[in-house]
Amino acid sequence: MPYKKYPPLNKKNLKTISINDRKSLVEIDSFAQPFAPGSSFESFMHSLPHSLAAKDLLEFSAHVKNARKKDKPIIFGMGAHTVKVGLNPIIIDLMERGWVSAISINGAFMIHDFEIALCGKTSEDVAENLHKGTYGNTEETGLFLNIALKDGYRNGFGCGESIGHYLIQSEFPHNQSSVLYHAYKMNIPISIHPAIGTDFIHYHPSFDGGIMGALAEKDFLLLSSIISQLADGGVYMNIGSNVILPEVFLKAIAFCTAQDIRLDAFYTAVFDFNKHYRPYENVVRRPVLNGGKGYYFVGAHEIMIPLLAAVLLSI
Repeated sequence: MPYKKYPPLNKKNLKTISINDRKSLVEIDSFAQPFAPGSSFESFMHSLPHSLAAKDLLEFSAHVKNARKKDKPIIFGMGAHTVKVGLNPIIIDLMERGWVSAISINGAFMIHDFEIALCGKTSEDVAENLHKGTYGNTEETGLFLNIALKDGYRNGFGCGESIGHYLIQSEFPHNQSSVLYHAYKMNIPISIHPAIGTDFIHYHPSFDGGIMGALAEKDFLLLSSIISQLADGGVYMNIGSNVILPEVFLKAIAFCTAQDIRLDAFYTAVFDFNKHYRPYENVVRRPVLNGGKGYYFVGAHEIMIPLLAAVLLSI
């Protein structure tokens, strides 16, 4: 039955416009091009579509290149997954080529990178070991890292410097595969931001929470000092940390601006295999509200980070 209150609209009253007068967001000039076998990586870059994530990746990489040219900070914030999917050689190569000004990591990255240096392997099976009472009970990792932290505290170091210094002294068999070893060797600032209770070395008998807290405070001040120089072209990347590093980054921004340090016209990016609220708000959106731009790249780290590195080395 017809509804008197809602008579059908008459299609004859519709006003149309020509497609030639309409603004369109997609044109064939932005289409991808087939990649010719045997061509260079640069050719592959130019074959990508000029839209969405592909356009953003090339645009963000240009900002990183500009930051390097202007001697502005290029900060790599990294979670443990970066180590666990085998990206240390890629990060180390970028460090050696001058694409990394500073490194900011969480406690899990520290543990996995340290184990790589110590014995060339890391990442135990949590599900298999948790209810056996063996997960996180690795003696060497807990003992050596806590010794490193205590030695660093006595020397007046921060957390990152403590681990780097210990690795240099240790001569572990796989130091050459450690990001923290190379960072210390190349005098690239390392800041480590642990949350007590999140890492298994925190319940090792040799752990001292007071020492960890004091070292972490120094590293927060170090990171804040580096972030204070981001304006006018600097870059901060968050790779695979969903909570700790986005929170630390935002608080470092707040610490700087509370001291009337101008922070505008810089660039941020998140690389992760899922999109999360905190990295988006604390890294991509809020920090660049006064100028600059944030980017969010969704994809597997073991693909996206080598891709980013290849683009940086080709632009």
